[in-house]
Amino acid sequence: MKLFLLIAFVIFFLFPVALIAQTKTRSKQQKIIIIMMDGFGEDYYRNSDMPTLNYFEKHGIYKVVPSLMPSVTNVNNTSICTGVLPEKHGITGNSFFNTASDAEEFMEDDSLVLAPTIFERAKKEAVRSILFSSKKKTIGLLDKGTDEVISPETASPLWIQRIGTVPSIYSREVNYWLMQAALYSIKNDPGLGVIYIHITDYPMHTWAPESVESKEHLNKIDSYIAQISKAAPDAGILITADHGVNHKNFCWDLGKACTNRNTPVKIAISPERDKYFKHHRGFGGTAYVYLKDQNDQEKVTATLLSLKGVEAVLTKKEAAEKFHLMPGRIGDLIVLGDKNTVFGDLDTESEILPATYRSHGSLYDANVPLFVYHALNAPAGGYFDFNYKLAAWLFTAK
Repeated sequence: MKLFLLIAFVIFFLFPVALIAQTKTRSKQQKIIIIMMDGFGEDYYRNSDMPTLNYFEKHGIYKVVPSLMPSVTNVNNTSICTGVLPEKHGITGNSFFNTASDAEEFMEDDSLVLAPTIFERAKKEAVRSILFSSKKKTIGLLDKGTDEVISPETASPLWIQRIGTVPSIYSREVNYWLMQAALYSIKNDPGLGVIYIHITDYPMHTWAPESVESKEHLNKIDSYIAQISKAAPDAGILITADHGVNHKNFCWDLGKACTNRNTPVKIAISPERDKYFKHHRGFGGTAYVYLKDQNDQEKVTATLLSLKGVEAVLTKKEAAEKFHLMPGRIGDLIVLGDKNTVFGDLDTESEILPATYRSHGSLYDANVPLFVYHALNAPAGGYFDFNYKLAAWLFTAK
């Protein structure tokens, strides 16, 4: 009888109390706003009038940290969104050579992401989330666990009615549209617990940090961040970038260069390549080279190292260890360019690039600002030693 009463007491009194306590704990979870500013190197920050970020820098955590290699969007955006390295989440570029299909493919499908996103982690804590991205490729890649996704490229009539006509993806105005959409949701859906905003780097590919157009763009983005902070005064705001953007003056087509030097390869690809050709023509400062025969490694390496602007050639094993990459999704050789050199597909083996050309993908483009402002229970500044750590501490098992 006593045992029965004890069980009844636990079921009818203690269990509901525990459930209410858990619900209260979850309801106290701070709203988190994550802003991934594509291409936002420190030089862009320091050359622009951004009073809101200046305030965050002084009153929160601010650091310049390394981003991950290759320094391209999908690698870093996925790392920031999952809080783990590419060796765990599996995204090694904007595109990769799929050995199963024996073809180069874009990395835009969420089935390729092998680690939980912050949205999935939040959902386990009964926290609702939304993903905004100027680029629809991000929506396809990182949507697992989200309650809603918004991209100007796929905007519904309802969102167009709310925000207005969608600007071209090849404009700075597309970022303004996205920030307005995020601000709308923050104001009108207070139950959202995680808001992830990814703006495009088209302005950085188009204008140098010191240009009037770039300064206007970033000052406008800063004003939207101020409005977001005002609309959600109790929210923690986390901001970083995936890479910087720099002028490059020379491009190699490594496949053609190797063939012309009697050391042909199976394929050489730029992990920079995505569907946004106008941004960078698919050229980036890192290349994955796949050998026709593993016995060719020494000869091909010598050819690659003989090319002007090639700074290093790593084996698959060396690159996987150095850059924390998943070996099955990178080349037999990984080629790194110097500050001025990129790799991609050309009609000839090389090309001198115009003075206006700007891109990324190398180690020289892999340092970015990181801001943590008003985030309760955030780790101390020393924790944030890479950009991917920005939100890695959130919604993790205690």
